[in-house]
Amino acid sequence: MTDAAAEAAAHAAAARAAADAAVASAADTAAAGAAASGSLVTLADIRAAAGRLQGVASRTPLVPFSVGPPPVLLKAESLQPIGAFKIRGAWNAIAQLTDAERRRGVVTHSSGNHAQGVARAARVAGIHAVIVMPADAPAVKRSRVEADGAEVFTVAIESGAREAMADRLVEERGLVLVPPYDDDRIIAGQGTVGLEIAEDVADLALVLVPIGGGGLASGVAVAVKALRPRARVIGVEPELAADAAESLREGRIVRWDGSLTSRTIADGTRTQAIGRRPFAHLTRLLDGIVTVGEAEIAAAVRLAAEESRLVVEPSGALAIAAARFHDRELGLAGLEGTVVAIVSGGNVDPVRYRGLLASPILGQARGSTSG
Repeated sequence: MTDAAAEAAAHAAAARAAADAAVASAADTAAAGAAASGSLVTLADIRAAAGRLQGVASRTPLVPFSVGPPPVLLKAESLQPIGAFKIRGAWNAIAQLTDAERRRGVVTHSSGNHAQGVARAARVAGIHAVIVMPADAPAVKRSRVEADGAEVFTVAIESGAREAMADRLVEERGLVLVPPYDDDRIIAGQGTVGLEIAEDVADLALVLVPIGGGGLASGVAVAVKALRPRARVIGVEPELAADAAESLREGRIVRWDGSLTSRTIADGTRTQAIGRRPFAHLTRLLDGIVTVGEAEIAAAVRLAAEESRLVVEPSGALAIAAARFHDRELGLAGLEGTVVAIVSGGNVDPVRYRGLLASPILGQARGSTSG
C-alpha cells in the first residue's frame, strides 16, 4: 500500500470511528428533551450554596492576564484548597445530606478533581467516601484523594465503567451517590463561581468557561445571566472531546466513545457526554461553544505561568486558550467591557507540567491575532 493510500485508509477509519461513537441513544434523546423542558437551578439556589460554602471554599481572585482591549481576567479556581472548583459542588451536595445518609457514606466517580472535592468534603463532614477512578487518572490527583482518607476503586478509562461501578457500590453497600455534574446541588455549588464573577466585575462582557460534564458551565450561566444579562457565556471544549458542542448542535445528548475523548491532554474534560441536567441548562442559557486544539491548550498552560504566574492544568487552560487564540471567533475586537476566563484547576503532575512549560507559544494556534 502506498503512503497516500495508507493515509487515506487511516482517515477513513478515524471518520468511521467518530461517526459510530458520536451517536446518542433514543433514551438519551428522550431524556434530554424532558429535562430541557423542566425547571432550572435558580439564583436563589446558588446564593444558598454560597452560604454553605463559607469557610470551606475560597472566594478566588481575578488575576490579570491581558490588558486588552478588552482586558482579560482569570478566575483562579486553581487556588482552591483542593486546587480546583469541584470543592464547591461537592460540599454543597454533601452539606445537604440527612443524618441517615451521612451514616451510609458517599460514593462518586471521577477522573480526579471531583474525586478530590468529594474526598475533602467527606473528610470535613466526618463521613466515609468511596471514589471510583479511571486507570488513566493522573497520579497526583489519586494520591491526594487517598491522602484525604477516601477508599479508591480503579476501573477502565470509559466513563461508563466508572458509572457502572459506582451504581454497583450504591446497591451493594448502601452508599449515597454524589454525581460529578448531573445533579442540581452540584450545579448550584459550581454556580457560585459565576456569582462571584458577576458580583466582582461591573462591566462584565464575556465569560469563558470550560465544559466537561457541563455542571460548571450550567451554574455559571445561571448566575451570570441573572445578574449580568448583557454578558455572554461561552463554553470551551477540546476539539478531541467536543461532545457538548455536538450535543447542542444536534439538540440531543451525543455520546463520544472513550477511545476518542481520552486523546485530549485535558483529562478533566474526557467525559463521554454531558449530563441531562447540564444539557437542560446549557440549551437554554449558553451563548455558544468554542473548541480549542491540543497545541493551543499546551501553550495556554505556559502562558498562564508566564503572564499570570499561575500553575494551571490542561483542563484549566481551556478558557485561556480560547481568549488568546480564538479572539476573532469570539468577536473580541472592539468588545466593550471585561472578559473573564475561568481557570478550573491546577492539579498537574510535575513531570508533565515541565513538559507543558516547554510548549511553543507562537505559530502553533490557528486564528490568532495575539502575540
